[in-house]
Amino acid sequence: MRIAITADHNGVALKGRLVAWLEARGHAVDDRAADVGEEVVDYPPLCEDVCRQVLGGGADFGIVVGGSGSGEAIACNKIHGIRAALCLDPFVAEIARGNNDANVLVTGAKVVTPELAEQILETWFATSFRGGRHRQRLDQIAALERGDSLL
Repeated sequence: MRIAITADHNGVALKGRLVAWLEARGHAVDDRAADVGEEVVDYPPLCEDVCRQVLGGGADFGIVVGGSGSGEAIACNKIHGIRAALCLDPFVAEIARGNNDANVLVTGAKVVTPELAEQILETWFATSFRGGRHRQRLDQIAALERGDSLL
């Protein structure tokens, strides 16, 4: 898989560990924030960059690491075509991929341990979209994204 990954100042250390984890499993990793250090940076442009990589075909999936991940998930989901999921445990990662066909995984370095983050990624990559009734729901989400009403 081709993975685009980024992190703000809160997530730099965890991102580094996840890059190594991904590469050790044969993934091609594009670290989109290799120059982010401990100085405070705004996350919305980082989120947009990773999401554009996913939408443009430069990456199969995106990963965004923030402090809590909450703001990053909101920012990612403002981009048409992105289905970002805030994954703070493996169960949510499984649902995000299996039911929601999420294409961006967001997590929080202040909320999950590095070991838990690796378990989340393991689950994410082991889970495929289930289709079926979930496809109808994704179609409904796409309609909302276009501004259509479901009522």
